[in-house]
This record gives sequence, structure tokens and C-alpha cells, in this order.
Amino acid sequence: MEAPAAAGPAREVDVLVIGAGQAGLSAAYHLRRRGFAPYTGFVVLDADDAPGGAWAHRSPSLTMATVHGFHDLPDFELPATDPATEARVAVPGYFAAYEARHALPVVRPVRVLAVREGTDGRLLVETDAGRWAARALLNATGTWTRPFLPRYPGSFAGRQLHYADYRGPAGFAGQRVVVVGGGASAVQVLSELGAVAETVWVTRTPPVVHQGPFTEEFGREVVARVDERVRAGLPVRSVVSVTGLGPSVAYRRAEELGVLNRRPMFDRLTEHGVAWGDEELPVDAIVWATGFRPELTHLAPLGLRTAGGGIRMDGTRVADDPRIHLLGYGPSASTVGANRAGRAAVNEVVRLLGVPTQPAAV
Repeated sequence: MEAPAAAGPAREVDVLVIGAGQAGLSAAYHLRRRGFAPYTGFVVLDADDAPGGAWAHRSPSLTMATVHGFHDLPDFELPATDPATEARVAVPGYFAAYEARHALPVVRPVRVLAVREGTDGRLLVETDAGRWAARALLNATGTWTRPFLPRYPGSFAGRQLHYADYRGPAGFAGQRVVVVGGGASAVQVLSELGAVAETVWVTRTPPVVHQGPFTEEFGREVVARVDERVRAGLPVRSVVSVTGLGPSVAYRRAEELGVLNRRPMFDRLTEHGVAWGDEELPVDAIVWATGFRPELTHLAPLGLRTAGGGIRMDGTRVADDPRIHLLGYGPSASTVGANRAGRAAVNEVVRLLGVPTQPAAV
């Protein structure tokens, strides 16, 4: 059961941002630039104890050399970093410096429990640290806290873990490990486990490898295809499911190790492994690199989902409620996409609310 929200009057702000990852920080930067005053004009609520968002929870084996793309936040470049530095150290440090550099009003740790319709056209945001009433809401909660585990018949007695809980190849040496998934996370795991274990790569559909550069034209085409789904109110597909796999450091390493020999998805789990029809393969462990789902459970009281299972969008804005924007959702679920979404959402908020009459000093 959820802890009840703290009693007392709701604190009023013009704009409330939920989440201090890439999208939330980008939005906060643009809110300051457009004149919204910290804490009174806008505030950022973050569930974590410290800066970093999902990056703080990544595997220690993920280094800056093997990160699958990263884009600087607006108006502050990521400092030169040793490629061997753990991403979970480098990126949170960068986010912390960014919050300080731009004096962003991030309040943590605050866990949002529910968003409901309030009074006077405001949205009532209930948290474990009190209530806020906002004229507009920028939701940037990402996906990391909702790992997706598909269900398959049968039961496996060995070790199973989702990519969210993967902490590197230690502990898998000499084992046979099934890696499930066709995205960048699966390739990262294969590139690491392939050096110490026997790996079996399975995916639901054959992975597509994009050999050429990710040009701006290709990027626009990808975004348009993902955007088409969210405009129709359909469940979100990941951007990488459209782009395919790129020639990353991890992909090249996995290729050199000879571990990119994909098998089709197994039919069922068995006590000691996995099976395709009459063929059973004993394995020691299964790593499910099967992606994540958007963390939007706190928005459930607003009834935003369509019969198709998604939320109908118009750019970053929820089509049926101009007060609400979803950042890092659908086509903006990447570091560069999150930056653009932050700017676009703030432009929409200014059109909705107007420019503050007493701009904040920047």
C-alpha cells in the first residue's frame, strides 16, 4: 500500500517537473531561461537521493567508452572524461554540476504517488513529502523503474535477472548464459559475458543492423515513425526498435568474440534451461535484456490512456490535456530527444500560461 501523502495545504507553482534525468533537467533549464522563478514558478521533484537519474543505477561494467550514445545537456558540455570511467559515476557527476551551475530547484528525495484533478484548473500532485498544485506538469520519469519481463510457459530453477539488475560479467565465468533481447542492452551484455562464459543469444525477431551513419535525415524518419504511434494513442515502441543496432564499441567487441549468432525465441522455460520444441538446452542463467516501459502509474487517476493502451500525444503534449507533457516518452526517449523535448514542452507551456511577469534572474 502506498504511504499517504503528507497533510497540509498544497504548495502552488506554475509548473511542476517530475524527474531529474536528462529530460527533466533540460526542461528545468528552459523554464529558468523563459523566466519562471525557482521554487515559486517551478520546481523539480526527484525520487532519487542524489543526481544522476537512471544513470546512477547502471552496471559498473558500462563505461563511457561503451555508452550507446550520449548528448550534452543545453549550455554545458560534458567535461572530457576518461573512456574507462564508469558511466554511473561520470554522468551523475555531470548532472550534479549542471544542477549547481544553473541553480535548478531540484527537491529530493520526493516520490510522487498520484496526480489528480485539483481545483481552479490546477493539477494536484500527491507525494510522500506533501502536496503541490501546478498549472502545468512536465513528466520526465523515464522507464528505468519499470523493467519489462515477458512471460513464457514453464519454470526455470536457475538464475534469472533483468538488465536493470545486471552488474557485469563477474559471477558468470564458465557458465552457459542465455541473453534475451535484440537491442543495445543485449549487445552490451553479450560483449562482456562472451569473454568469460558461453552465451546463447535469442531474440523474438531477427535484429536489424544499421550499417551506415545515423544521419539527421535518418533520425527524422525514425522519430516520425515512433511519433505516429503515440499520436494514435498506441503503446510506445522504443526508438532502437526502429533504428536497429548501430556499429557501437560494444557491438564490435561482441562481433570480435563471435557471440552475435542469434537464435529464435525459445518456446518455454524448463527446470534446467530453455526449449524449442523437442530440443532442450541446459543453461545456468538467463539475462532478460527485454527493455522497459514508461513509468506513468502516478498519472492513472487522470484517465489518460486510450482504448489502444497508450496515451494520445501531440508532440510532447498529451492531446487531451494541454497542461500535461510527457518528456522522454516515445520519440523523445533518447538523450538528444530528451533535450529537444524539454525545450519544446517549455515553449508550449509559455503559450499556455504566458511569460512570467517577474522573470527569474539567470
